[in-house]
Amino acid sequence: MPPHSSPLFSIIVPVYNRPDEVDELLESLEHQTDQDFEIILVEDGSTVDCKKACESRIDSLRLKYYYKSNEGRSIARNYGIERADGDFLIFVDSDCILPPDYISSLKKSLQENPTDCFGGPDSAHESFSDVQKAINFSMTSFLTTGGIRGGKKSLEKFTPRTFNMGFSREVYEKVGGFREMFSEDIDMSTRIKLGGYKICLYPEVKVFHKRRVDFKKFWHQVHTFGMSRITLQLLYPGSMKLVHWLPALFVIFGIGLCVASFFNKWFILPLIAYFVLLFLAALWKTKNLKIASLALPASLIQLGGYGTGFIRAYTWKILLRHGRNIEEEVIRRKGK
Repeated sequence: MPPHSSPLFSIIVPVYNRPDEVDELLESLEHQTDQDFEIILVEDGSTVDCKKACESRIDSLRLKYYYKSNEGRSIARNYGIERADGDFLIFVDSDCILPPDYISSLKKSLQENPTDCFGGPDSAHESFSDVQKAINFSMTSFLTTGGIRGGKKSLEKFTPRTFNMGFSREVYEKVGGFREMFSEDIDMSTRIKLGGYKICLYPEVKVFHKRRVDFKKFWHQVHTFGMSRITLQLLYPGSMKLVHWLPALFVIFGIGLCVASFFNKWFILPLIAYFVLLFLAALWKTKNLKIASLALPASLIQLGGYGTGFIRAYTWKILLRHGRNIEEEVIRRKGK
């Protein structure tokens, strides 16, 4: 039975209809070499709950389970924060698996390089499906602007994401909780930076992140990411960098090259060369021909989905000026 003294870390997990994934996450937490943590699991109005998975581990983990009405993942996280006892608040997604040394690596990183807020990379576990591994490649490769999610230096200044993110209780008390919006983790990280707090990337503190299980869901996810980047620009003028434009430019120039190739076939060569490079990079990283082949449509979806979402929102909210009151709209939502 875990000790009853206050833990150093509180791991807060919002969940909606993912009992099997929660079971795997809790199993990975049972195997942590350092048990100086508690788990706050907030069921956000699920119709298929994970209460059974939690009850089966109540004797092996310091676990608090709460069920509340569906209001969104940010409000669920804030609900968990309010019930946490740890000095440091950690956020992972319910579809994550934590390596056995996650907590010990985090504790070591905090001792060697203290910070107010941290983020870590994600990667694909060997048990993941080939599609999940291909999606992971597309979301972690510099060739698709993923970059930082793989734990390398970023094309933009590092911004922690809620699949692997943490900050001190002091940060929460000054900055507040998550807002209920798309890309709420980027919004939170931005407010932490503006609050004058230190943010670090801990490359050794990684998680295995399943992400979406099929290409259709993946498209919807990245399309939403592209749209939310415009919201963030309206909230924080000047926050948009060149890297955020690259998927949109890929869409525009990709369509242009395809059209031009009808008149001169050589115009298609840059696209062919790019996808050959993607395939070789995926093959080198995964050492699997099937995953490398699946990485091509995954990367096209990652760039095309984000790029079209970005273009759509940029046109509507900036060019047509329908996003002028976006800050007031976001702040009015629950979770501020």
